[in-house]
Amino acid sequence: MTTFLKSNDALGITNRGNPAESGLCTLCQSDCVGRCEVWTSCLKGRELLYPRDFGQTIAGAINIAPEGVSYNSLRVMGYNYGAHNAPPSAAKGDALFTEVSLETSFGQKKKTVCRVPFMAGALGSTFIAAKYWDAMAAGCAICGVPIVIGENVVGVDRKSIIEGGRIKVSPEMDRRLETYLRYFDGYGAAIVQLNVEDTRNGVAEYIASKYRENVIIELKWGQGAKNIGGEIQVKDLEYADFLQARGYLVDPDCTKQEVREAFKNHAITGFARHSRLGYTNLNTWEEVRTDFLKQVKYLREIGFERISLKTGAYGMEALAMAIKLASEAELDLLTIDGAGGGTGMSPWDMMEHWGVPPILLHSKAYEYASILAASGQKVVDISFASGFARSSALFKGLALGAPFAKIICMGRAMMIPGFLGSNIEGVLKPANRAKVNGNWDTLPKSVTDHGSSAEEIFAGWYDVRNKIGAEAMKEIPFGAVAMWGMVDKLAAGLQQLMAGARKFTIGAIDRDDIASCNRETERETGLKFVTDIGDEKAKNILKQKF
Repeated sequence: MTTFLKSNDALGITNRGNPAESGLCTLCQSDCVGRCEVWTSCLKGRELLYPRDFGQTIAGAINIAPEGVSYNSLRVMGYNYGAHNAPPSAAKGDALFTEVSLETSFGQKKKTVCRVPFMAGALGSTFIAAKYWDAMAAGCAICGVPIVIGENVVGVDRKSIIEGGRIKVSPEMDRRLETYLRYFDGYGAAIVQLNVEDTRNGVAEYIASKYRENVIIELKWGQGAKNIGGEIQVKDLEYADFLQARGYLVDPDCTKQEVREAFKNHAITGFARHSRLGYTNLNTWEEVRTDFLKQVKYLREIGFERISLKTGAYGMEALAMAIKLASEAELDLLTIDGAGGGTGMSPWDMMEHWGVPPILLHSKAYEYASILAASGQKVVDISFASGFARSSALFKGLALGAPFAKIICMGRAMMIPGFLGSNIEGVLKPANRAKVNGNWDTLPKSVTDHGSSAEEIFAGWYDVRNKIGAEAMKEIPFGAVAMWGMVDKLAAGLQQLMAGARKFTIGAIDRDDIASCNRETERETGLKFVTDIGDEKAKNILKQKF
């Protein structure tokens, strides 16, 4: 098993806990004082792409081919001549990496255009998403990044009103959408996800009545963190009663007298709320197809122009079904989430041992999409998810799935700016501390090393002010400014990698832009071994006589 280093002296970063493949700690805390790579990039932006203390240091990377099969066993290739979709400056030899366009789009009849090729994954009824939503949503909107409102938001909202089994009022759903749309400038999208309970509660109809022109509706088959329905934990008996009355499974059963007594005497300190499993009433893929196409048809009838599908780390049959049905139904996006990732509450043993790891699932997705395309069928635009947090990983995911992958979905990495910015805002604006859920009383040294005011601390402060104006800066959540810094770092890093591959647009990236670093990875992904790419061309050059 590959062991990932906890610190990087060259960049001046370190992980508080054990790092996962993405570089994030396995357990990411909202009150963390730093300094992992994503956390630090929220403050420093693209400066973090380079080793620290320029002019005083020299640096060398631990540049070895890792064992096993993962995104880290892929290598980004570079080329020393040529240019694909190059800007006019390239013809004069004046091209710069900053001229690489990161704009991407996905969809069928109505395209969703994004400034950068990554998005924030589903953040649903988990309380941490609700706490930091304003920062994350505003940040994604000003960066031109899509964000997904996950499952069960309406159902767990104490202030929502459901009559006759249908939602009539949902203040929390309204808040989430309106926060994003307040800063939305035509790039990105708000995506609302539906699970079994959402479908029964009439969430789609509610969204269609108020927001359908600005929202993509998403059907959910699963996620990479678990192969059961959505879960949250509650510490309040009254809230547990509320959720059970809403039709959720609450475990242990809070209607039982012995359970209530156990809670009163602190033998039980909390309850888990569970969602229903989808498609348990269907037994064949043909039945799934009929039901799925019926759902899509209904969503179109009530006014949704754009529809997407999210599927999890199931086996190959389910993966093929997702690609086939999303393509047949002419959906706008299919997100394929590999095992291991998660932003909400998932059984830890399940997270470690269930499902298909990301690179294996994504490699088969490319293979199956290629089979569909070879038969003359149009393939749905695809997003890969699970374990993406660095520019190199974004490039690898887009290349692995090319030409079908249009955008990469990130979960935890997109939440960290919200945590960090809110903690800083809570200190610098004490009156806002409760509102933004700030966790700090004072700024830690890891922050004051960058400055003592917001203008000093955030490298992207003035870029954000230039975009939204000085007046709007008075109200912008600091977490949104932190998001700008992280996106700036990811975007600049991606531009550099693309420029090195001589690819000046996202659509120009292809599978020859990445290579396998070991033969096992070559076998599982179908990507050539690193020294085999261009080997024949190299030998032909050597044979030339002038």
